[in-house]
Amino acid sequence: MQNVTIICVGKLKEQYLKDALSEYSKRLSAYCKFNILELSEAKLSQNPSQKEIDACLENEADVILSKIPESAYVFALCIEGKGVTSEKFAEMIERSAVDGKSNLVFIIGSSFGLSNRVKNRADFRLSLSNMTFPHQLFRVMLTEQIYRGFSIINGSKYHK
Repeated sequence: MQNVTIICVGKLKEQYLKDALSEYSKRLSAYCKFNILELSEAKLSQNPSQKEIDACLENEADVILSKIPESAYVFALCIEGKGVTSEKFAEMIERSAVDGKSNLVFIIGSSFGLSNRVKNRADFRLSLSNMTFPHQLFRVMLTEQIYRGFSIINGSKYHK
């Protein structure tokens, strides 16, 4: 059974999003060991300079990179990432298992994104959409797509 971890910056605040995440987490337990690791958001000034943002991203990178198992297959969620269909995403999940990757890690950065060090560590840069979504909602959307991927792999009727 694969270990699937979402590493994300910030904590879920809205109860309805927590409830949705809980539901998909419960569903995923049939297919994998699922975990969400929430990292603390850095405190920035009201109008941070690029230098302050870059320093923040580097500090976040230190923590993020320390949480990734060495042999994990890593997806960095980023704006310049590549979009794939749900079927292709399922193939990628399945391929990682076939290749002996027992740990899948998905990384969602802060509203300022991810450090290049984190992106460079990733095996795949993924974009779920060209649109912009709130980070908290995006976490639920990603979890749903992970569940959909495992459903496709296992021939469930969830994906039509």
